[in-house]
Amino acid sequence: MNDSVNLDELKAAARRYSGCHQKIDKVVWPNGARIAVNFTADFDAMLLRRLNNEPPMQLAKGEFGGRVGIWRLIELFDQHRIKATIFTVGRICELYPQALKAAVMSGHELADHMWEHRVPKEPELELDHLRKTAAALEKVSGRRPVGSRSHHTPTLLRSEGYIYNSHGSPSHLPYYIMDSKGAPCILELPFHYAIDDAMYFSFAWYASPNAAQRLSDTDRVFDLWWAAFVQQYQQGGYLNICLHPFVSGRALRIAMLDRLIARMKTMPGVWFASCEDVARHCLEQHPPEKLSLQMSQS
Repeated sequence: MNDSVNLDELKAAARRYSGCHQKIDKVVWPNGARIAVNFTADFDAMLLRRLNNEPPMQLAKGEFGGRVGIWRLIELFDQHRIKATIFTVGRICELYPQALKAAVMSGHELADHMWEHRVPKEPELELDHLRKTAAALEKVSGRRPVGSRSHHTPTLLRSEGYIYNSHGSPSHLPYYIMDSKGAPCILELPFHYAIDDAMYFSFAWYASPNAAQRLSDTDRVFDLWWAAFVQQYQQGGYLNICLHPFVSGRALRIAMLDRLIARMKTMPGVWFASCEDVARHCLEQHPPEKLSLQMSQS
């Protein structure tokens, strides 16, 4: 009896969770492209290290991202004529404005990555952080951000003019987050930690213990990411590659990314776009259906 009750509860929870998302079953990309690829960089430098109260050597590693790594990534993207999205912690605008201005001059998108790499639990403070980051990015780029990579409340993001978030992974294709009334709230551009450089190259990530340390060979990561690209290419899908300037800004990893991009470009029909470009395409060509939460659970 208890097992039956538990199973019913699990099914009900699954229906509720499913009702919070609306999938785009098949995305048609511009000009007959087979796949859309977003190259993204989470630019947090030493701010996340400070938030986690990490030791000086970890802070220095983060600083490398702001002084060297971000410039190498911008140069790499520019050489390949790729428009990337730089998810930027608001306070980075105070620390490395010249790097951000260089990214904007090259046509790259600046998007929200929280004010100090955390989302406050207090609603008033959350709103304050979101608005401070938007103002800081607008001061640097001349335009307000329209995208985020964060745990900010979807309804708050929408009310502040954001059109997409890039923080979830329930699907491999873009999908819509629904609000509590079952109405479409915001587009989600999913990424997965399997395509996140920090999972392979970041020693002592989030103060992990010795047994959890990872420092992978670049050839291994190249093979894994190429396989992920091919799989999505064959399905006519989407790939969001998450980089960190303090991680992938190292010379050997830049060389790996150079090889990866060059190989991707040998395949016909690859659309390298900013997250904003992908989001606006989905909103225009694949708008959400206005279903109620009850209907989506039936």
